[in-house]
Amino acid sequence: MPLEPDSLTERFLTFMEVERNASPRTLENYRHALDTFRKDHRGFTSWEALAADDFRRYLFEQMKAELGRATIRLHFAALRSFFKFLSRRCGLAKNPLLEVQLPKQEKKLPVTLTVNQVTSMLDLPMVTPKEKQAPAWAPERDAAILEMFYSTGVRISELAGMNVEDVDVYTETVKVLGKGRKQRFCPMGAPAVTAVQRYRSKAGVHDGALFRSKVGKRMTTQAITDIVKKYCRLAGVPVKVTPHKFRHSFATHLLDNGADLRSVQELLGHASLSTTQIYTHVTTERMKKVYEGAHPRANKIS
Repeated sequence: MPLEPDSLTERFLTFMEVERNASPRTLENYRHALDTFRKDHRGFTSWEALAADDFRRYLFEQMKAELGRATIRLHFAALRSFFKFLSRRCGLAKNPLLEVQLPKQEKKLPVTLTVNQVTSMLDLPMVTPKEKQAPAWAPERDAAILEMFYSTGVRISELAGMNVEDVDVYTETVKVLGKGRKQRFCPMGAPAVTAVQRYRSKAGVHDGALFRSKVGKRMTTQAITDIVKKYCRLAGVPVKVTPHKFRHSFATHLLDNGADLRSVQELLGHASLSTTQIYTHVTTERMKKVYEGAHPRANKIS
């Protein structure tokens, strides 16, 4: 049974969209979190009537359902933002979420590909037989997609949203619209520039959406993900590759080769340096493995 519209939720989402310039994805996540709480909380009457214990019970139920910590924290991030809005804009006397402590975030190191694994995937589109129903320019498009992912480190939503005019082949840069609709410019390597030009020439793409389906429409993020998975499978890469793993690999390979953390932060479009710092742990772990395998007195104490 669909939920009745909630005026406070709508006011909050309008505030986030208009004043905070939140992305459609963020608005969708926030709406889902707020609607899920209303639906799952027994006896819900109004947001103003809730107390800290209501949220503690909700947290307990989510943990009992074995939801991941990241998912739980995402739900509560939406609730915290909402109640901060209610306190500051709607006259809520007390914010009950200030008394609720969340489980600590799990620290999982991102899975990255080796340079050889990436290279094996990048080389495949132009030597793999084209599927019968695919357009003649599909190999060039697929090659350009893979090259752009690894060359720029963009998110899949950013790549799907690219337009022809965003790519400047003379300066070898691409304009990227990131989270919060923040704009940044990413340098492109020569192979990526060449791949994009080759694709555009063969497909006759002159303006509008850069990456297109066989019917000429902008590709969806799911269609792009399917392409990445296809070449991962064909390359025999032993890990499950997603577009985001290209982003992880982009950052890790830069740091492995001496790039400074602040530059990598800017290239990735991270708002906070702490978000980028997880990649330093990946490179440190790699160095430890090299050390333990090569140094004669690196044996661990048993």
